[in-house]
Amino acid sequence: MVVHVNAETPGDERGALLAFLDAERGGVRRALLGLTDEQAATTPSASELSLSGLLKHVAEVEESWLARAREVAPEVRRTEENWGESFRLVGDETVEDRLAYWEKVARRTEEFIRSVPSLDDTFPLPDAPWFPDDERVSMRWLLLRLITEVARHAGHADIIRESLDGRTAFELVALERGESWA
Repeated sequence: MVVHVNAETPGDERGALLAFLDAERGGVRRALLGLTDEQAATTPSASELSLSGLLKHVAEVEESWLARAREVAPEVRRTEENWGESFRLVGDETVEDRLAYWEKVARRTEEFIRSVPSLDDTFPLPDAPWFPDDERVSMRWLLLRLITEVARHAGHADIIRESLDGRTAFELVALERGESWA
């Protein structure tokens, strides 16, 4: 999955924020390089997190925030009863199809952010105990929230991948580029 920031506006705030978001997506994506679906589903740490589960989670979280900002229904609805399914592949889901889904979400995110008149435009936060009542946040806030969310889980992905086979983020960047890391 590679989302290219629009080269017509290099250095603008939208482009910079989208580039940071995409860089963090790359950390999660690279952690999956060379693994089978079975390897990506393993949970080598004390938690129940797996690489495929992290992939699915960050894609769904991005899609749900994007839907909220667009003020449309999310493609995937999570409830208390099915929340656990957002951290593991179920049914016929594969790493490949979750990567394709995330690529689609990433493209929609970029298209939406590029289409809003201003990063100061707002949308309502969800009704949740951890958010203030009746609060609105900006599109800038949305991008910063997504960067934070994906970065946190990219760090988790680094730890999980290194626990699986000793590969570090540096090695995986080189692998992605077709280079060797010595």
